[in-house]
Amino acid sequence: MAASTHVSNDNHSTTSGGAWSTRRIATTALFCALAFVLTFVEIPIFPPAPWLMYDPSGIVAFVAALAFGPSTGAIVVILPWVLKTLFSFNVWGHLMAIVAGVALCVPAAIIARRVGGTRGLIAGMVVGAVIALAACIGGNIVVTPLYTAVSTADVIAMIVPILLPFNALKIVINCVVTALIQKPISQIVSR
Repeated sequence: MAASTHVSNDNHSTTSGGAWSTRRIATTALFCALAFVLTFVEIPIFPPAPWLMYDPSGIVAFVAALAFGPSTGAIVVILPWVLKTLFSFNVWGHLMAIVAGVALCVPAAIIARRVGGTRGLIAGMVVGAVIALAACIGGNIVVTPLYTAVSTADVIAMIVPILLPFNALKIVINCVVTALIQKPISQIVSR
């Protein structure tokens, strides 16, 4: 029988072969629960478009991605929004939130892990921010006309005055808060 050549990069697992430990599953579930609760916290952060709301659930997913890796971050983005769909049926809005969250935290976590240190974190956040901003704008152009009375041309006209600044502000908030809290939280959850 050939020996396994699989090498795990998961330093938070207590089992061999990269399988998730019970502790990691429980920690991920706690991240998901907190992110789910925070999806209901809606804050108007852009006065020219008070109907656009910011929720801090993305911060939780971003911290999870940096602490446990991009796959955990994606899970913490996706599961709370899927669950929220059971409480407020807004499939398109929730899909947009998932796309925005995954586009930010997954590339950022990949780069932060590969480069390492503060330099990796900053580079990851910059790349993740650019990808997330492009995903938000592209998603709005495609998805908004599907569930509102707003035409594609009207959405395109809203890019510079509304969509770009709102999404940039949302991404900056997520990146700054995550940068401030991720290290102490990562240390706590990795004990």
